[in-house]
Amino acid sequence: MPTNVFMPQMGESIVEGTIVRWVKKIGDHVDRDEPLFEISTDKVDAEIPSPAAGVLTEIRAKEGETVAVNTVVAIIDESPGAVAPAPAAPATASAPAATPAPQAAQAAAPPPSGSGPVPPAPESLSSDNLRRQKSSPVVRRIAAEHGVDITQIDGSGIAGRVTKQDILEFIDEGGKAEGGKAAASAQAPSAPQGFAVPEQAAPAPRAAGDDVVPLTLMRRRIAEHMIASRRTSAHVHSVFEIDFSRVARLRDAKKAEYERAGARLTYLPFIVKAVVAGLRAVPVVNASIDGDNVIYHKDINIGIAVALDWGLIVPVVKQADEKSILGLSRAMHDLANRARSKQLKPDEVQGGTFTITNPGVFGALFGMPIISQPQVAILGIGAVEKRVVVVDDAIAIRPMAYLSLGYDHRLIDGAVADQFMSVVKKQIETFDPAAL
Repeated sequence: MPTNVFMPQMGESIVEGTIVRWVKKIGDHVDRDEPLFEISTDKVDAEIPSPAAGVLTEIRAKEGETVAVNTVVAIIDESPGAVAPAPAAPATASAPAATPAPQAAQAAAPPPSGSGPVPPAPESLSSDNLRRQKSSPVVRRIAAEHGVDITQIDGSGIAGRVTKQDILEFIDEGGKAEGGKAAASAQAPSAPQGFAVPEQAAPAPRAAGDDVVPLTLMRRRIAEHMIASRRTSAHVHSVFEIDFSRVARLRDAKKAEYERAGARLTYLPFIVKAVVAGLRAVPVVNASIDGDNVIYHKDINIGIAVALDWGLIVPVVKQADEKSILGLSRAMHDLANRARSKQLKPDEVQGGTFTITNPGVFGALFGMPIISQPQVAILGIGAVEKRVVVVDDAIAIRPMAYLSLGYDHRLIDGAVADQFMSVVKKQIETFDPAAL
């Protein structure tokens, strides 16, 4: 019995996914829930398990191909003793007495079920509502902020969907490029899909012996998101120096106890606790901008950036304000491990209201991170290291670190950002042992 394998919808706003790698090949036996293929979307890279046990008899989407969600990408035969069929010879259809016009033949031929992306809707069916369905919330927000009518843009995505690159190129052309994507791309240097190239970017010099390697799909996604964030938010940064002496003593006292409980106690959960206190005291930092509206989030969901060998991903600790130091340690350790093994679920990389990134783990004193849209702030953690400081008019050695806050000046003023950072600083420097 054949079973269809569909491109899954990895999140509410996700409409397509890219096949990164087929773990199994045609003719291979696969068990139910065994990894079948890897995909990459705007939100997450993930291994997709097989929906059934059997033999993989057909693959309909090649590696590197982007297809719509709910598209059939493979067939598994569950019959006992099933084997992959030999490649079929091209079918020869009986020629009709009169050959119809090419346009008529194409119109009469229905698209094969589940064989690929749905073709664009005929022009006669176009409408504002249809165009809105063919664009993501991020695209619609950019359109609202720049006063762009999405219906004027010819989308390059599946089924004519207007992508981020389409609308950004349209805006770069002054919103006057007739035909949207087509006119913009005629003047722009060629680039991988989803990677915005500066309008007048000069070709990179190449010399004999240079290796030329295409950008990975994840790097293209990261580039797209970072450029879009820079275009969207007015980035400003504040840096505070913080004394970690009290946290260091508490950590040393509790480290062995936490290890026995199966958790690794680092500085990060202490910082998350301090951030939670700051977000409660200054709620505008835990907000998002949606067009002309500000959304003040009730939940405090902290995204923790995780560096991977092949890029960066930001799993989210949901309801971080309800977790203890032990609970935060376990949650972050679990998310980081599953991010590196591509086992994250779609909802575990969505819904973040504030993000923390930790360049200090590699020795950086501080960073100037880019905001993760549609959030309005992000915290960068520098390395905690011993420094000579002045304490009560005396020279002392203390474990110190720089924490940098990147914030969106459209919503957050410098005084408000510094108020938030003052709360974080105070919480870390006077950390309450009862919170452990």
